[in-house]
Amino acid sequence: MKKSNNPVFELQDLHVDFETPDGEVNAVRGVSLEIQPGQCVGIVGESGSGKSQSFLAAMGLLAGNGRASGSIKFKGQEILGLPRKQLNQVRGAQMTMIFQDPLTSLTPHKRIGQQLKEVLAVHKNIHGETAAKHCIDWLERVRLPEAARRMKQYPHELSGGMRQRVMIAMAMLCDPQLLIADEPTTALDVTVQAQVLDLMNELKNETNAAIALITHDMGVVARMCDNIYVMEQGVYVEADTADNVFYNPSHDYTKMLLSAMPRLDKPGQILGTSKQQQPNDETVLEVKDVEVHFPVRVSGGVFPKTKPLRAVDGISFSLKDGETLGVVGESGCGKSTLARAILRLVPVKTGQVSWIGSNLLDLDKKLMRKKRKDLQIVFQDPLASLDPRMTIGQSIAEPLQTFAPEMDKEGRRKKVREMLQKVDLLPSMINRYPHELSGGQNQRVGIARAMIGNPKLVICDEAVSALDVSVQAQVIKLLYSLQKETRMSMIFISHDLAVVREISHRVMVLYMGRIVELADRDTIYDDTRHPYTKALISAVPIPDPKTERHRKGVDLVGELPSPMDTRAGLQFMASKIKGGADEVQYRPQLVEVEPEHFVAEHDACDVSKGLTV
Repeated sequence: MKKSNNPVFELQDLHVDFETPDGEVNAVRGVSLEIQPGQCVGIVGESGSGKSQSFLAAMGLLAGNGRASGSIKFKGQEILGLPRKQLNQVRGAQMTMIFQDPLTSLTPHKRIGQQLKEVLAVHKNIHGETAAKHCIDWLERVRLPEAARRMKQYPHELSGGMRQRVMIAMAMLCDPQLLIADEPTTALDVTVQAQVLDLMNELKNETNAAIALITHDMGVVARMCDNIYVMEQGVYVEADTADNVFYNPSHDYTKMLLSAMPRLDKPGQILGTSKQQQPNDETVLEVKDVEVHFPVRVSGGVFPKTKPLRAVDGISFSLKDGETLGVVGESGCGKSTLARAILRLVPVKTGQVSWIGSNLLDLDKKLMRKKRKDLQIVFQDPLASLDPRMTIGQSIAEPLQTFAPEMDKEGRRKKVREMLQKVDLLPSMINRYPHELSGGQNQRVGIARAMIGNPKLVICDEAVSALDVSVQAQVIKLLYSLQKETRMSMIFISHDLAVVREISHRVMVLYMGRIVELADRDTIYDDTRHPYTKALISAVPIPDPKTERHRKGVDLVGELPSPMDTRAGLQFMASKIKGGADEVQYRPQLVEVEPEHFVAEHDACDVSKGLTV
């Protein structure tokens, strides 16, 4: 790539090293990069490649045991080693950063509004109602529901996706000249991700701001970036225009990243085949009219009032032996609550969950405990579901102690070693602890723990969403091979439609606790009927710059409705709405428009003009 005389940001021969008890770690090894005004540059690579450390050094945010050398310039000014007072005049206003983990980046004891207004007070000298109005405007632009109310809440009261939106709004408040976005959309739904990327593009076009986009998502890079730097083990192994990197990659690592990325338009990219092993005709799981409501306090006082939050609002479906059902939808649509309802991990208000003829909701604790041997779940965050005090071997063996008490210690150890090999972990890891393993390795431990009892149903709840693309591809292949070997059934929950299409036989789309479309994985993409499904599919980035440039998205316009509002499920059938937020509403029916293709009733609309929700 050609050098320019006026880059807004420049790295020259940057090194970042860390002193650790095990010796010096060279995280970044002599990288050089430049970003022009109005340009978006992608820095791609997997966890541990050094992507974030380069820019944390620029922001003066390296850990205490880290040191940087070389040159970092912002608008021609050397900022590496700049005193904090002078650096504060640049960072936060002219140069801002969206961090990957918003929970550790937001102050836990301060309300959201306080933290946002503080940025305007320090950098723009804007206070009071003017500041509050500007903050609410940005929260609404990143589609945070009930923005004014969120200003009074604390970070722990928001979901991960909501906290990420707050961080994005905070970074954009001062119209920065350089926006450093470190995995800014990892925790977001595809529709919100598309809107956030559009917002970043608007900022770039309106203010001529430069953007450094740090990510492992090649689809996001294809949508946004002019130039791309591919990073592996602390160095840039490839640097070129987006078109050249995608269509003529020269380095093997770049080729691996591209081949490991699932594509919504080309199923079979990861598994190497578009044809799947077909399930048997026997139905093993039948869910009928399941409702899960949570009481939420809406007023205080001596006699507080509560309203039901309709997390799952009348869902029915079936699952065949050996089948994988993909469940997709945005945060708050009820995906995870449905999974927990099936396993009786949350109380169910009404409905039936029949597992091979037995209604699980009618079983007492003793009988349900026996059934759990066949019903397992893999959670999104393996570290949160593994006991940090137990070794990997102990965690994987624990289900055997419960469901196979006749097995002796040596027998369990042998079974654990066999399971470790099946999930591509070294048997020597049996005595390690979760903190000694990477995220991908811990996720495989979670899968091994779920699979060791040979269950007949495994629910994967966002099991691959936080993983690097290569590790994600390995886990998808692992689940596919285990299913072929054991003929287990799977419910695969994700907000990533490309991953779901890769592994699923059928796909079920949820919106506000209800099904809006259900069909096989090809039909749901090739013959999409419901406007909400169309919006989801159009928002999924495809790792192909030319395709992305000419795609027209279906925008969801307006604020997301509250699940406590009875009208929420009728956003695509507004003609049936009656009365206020507490009125009993019509429930759109699922109609079989083609054999095995079900679509919820909805009003006719022109999706080219966007969808009002």
